[in-house]
Amino acid sequence: MKRISIVVPVYNEAENIAHFARSVAAVMEPLPYAYELLFVDDGSRDRTREILMELGAADEHVQSIFLARNSGHQIALTCGIDHADGDAVITMDGDMQHPPELLPELIGKWEEGFDIVQTVRLTTEGASLFKRLTSKYYYRLLNLLANVEIQEGGSDFRLMDRKAVLALRRYREHARFIRGIVGAMGFRKTQVEFVAQERFAGRSKFSLHKMISFALDGILAYSVQPLRAAFYVGVLSAFFAVALFLHVLFETLRGETVPGWSTIVVCCAFFGGMQMMMLGICGEYIARVLQEVKNRPLYLIAQDNRRNPTENRIAAEGREV
Repeated sequence: MKRISIVVPVYNEAENIAHFARSVAAVMEPLPYAYELLFVDDGSRDRTREILMELGAADEHVQSIFLARNSGHQIALTCGIDHADGDAVITMDGDMQHPPELLPELIGKWEEGFDIVQTVRLTTEGASLFKRLTSKYYYRLLNLLANVEIQEGGSDFRLMDRKAVLALRRYREHARFIRGIVGAMGFRKTQVEFVAQERFAGRSKFSLHKMISFALDGILAYSVQPLRAAFYVGVLSAFFAVALFLHVLFETLRGETVPGWSTIVVCCAFFGGMQMMMLGICGEYIARVLQEVKNRPLYLIAQDNRRNPTENRIAAEGREV
């Protein structure tokens, strides 16, 4: 019997996970597949860990891994993918915005021969206008800059065949943007559209700061265009400086120059700002290089609460933490 692994990273989701687990069970139990529901607790501070322990004791399908600290959604997702044993692996969030009712459709597409089944979010119920617009235009900007295609409206709700999972495990960068990695891998893909529901309970843990960091990771991981843009801005600034110099020289020859500090201040502010912006862009890339050179582990596991860990199998397939 084929086995499906459902990987769910969670952080302070005590109000959602029991309902989510029941909803997944109601969908998966009638299907002719063995399955595991693998939760990865990303250092939660509420009762999430306690509830996961209780769910695991009551249901053999529920497995859980507890990270030593909060490492972020993409790292927790990576941990789950690293430890998933299924012939197909489905990744999704545990707040009910990724509807479990779509699972049979994803599996059906996989059975048709697709290696990656990517869901595409048409809209999110209850999302603010600001969030909808920033998401929409961010992906347009990213596709304009990046050298790989990243699906607009794509989410981390997807199914991957085992060979795609093994390929994904070979990507070990720290500033992770899994949507970009999946887009760069290739394989035979298809899409399933859905409308994201409102969260079942609680509030989103994805703050504006985390959104900005996530957006920067996506751009800087898959594009060198910001560096080129900094170069072009420098060239334009140089031309502007030459034009300004010629203007001042012309006015001096005409004898109509008026001594003043405003032009000097404006020029200093302009060129200083351009230099700081270019240094900042270079600094972002250098910081990521430094992070990779250190080669620190992506995550540390505080407790592996799975019933049948398969570390030997995972190690044999070339996974590195």
